[in-house]
Amino acid sequence: MAVGMTLAPAVIIHGLADARIALAPGWPVTLLSAPGAASYAGCGWWRAVVAAALAEHPGVSAPDMLDCADAPGRALEALGIGCRLLVLHPCPAWAGIAARAGAEGASLLDQPPVALDLGQPGAARRITAWLARLP
Repeated sequence: MAVGMTLAPAVIIHGLADARIALAPGWPVTLLSAPGAASYAGCGWWRAVVAAALAEHPGVSAPDMLDCADAPGRALEALGIGCRLLVLHPCPAWAGIAARAGAEGASLLDQPPVALDLGQPGAARRITAWLARLP
């Protein structure tokens, strides 16, 4: 994570329905994609889901983070369409992607933050308690 960067509690979302659950309490949240979502769902899909969710909850502070797993090409694609928080597992291209991200005002992490995964049974019932945690 970038030095001095503090994120709101992270919630892994798998689509618009999950994003709505994460944003419903109205508290700051970091919307995190599922592991490797950039490769199997796509960067454009991620931007569309986040944009739709935030349009429904305009007052909520919710940065979004796309997990690119070990795919540096997907990380570059994500940067190109405006993603500003990315996860890219360590790989030979990591330093170059990190430099480009920094030059574009984005942040690159080598692992995702600890997060509540809304794809897990019962996770939606725990959202309020999860978001109440201090960053």
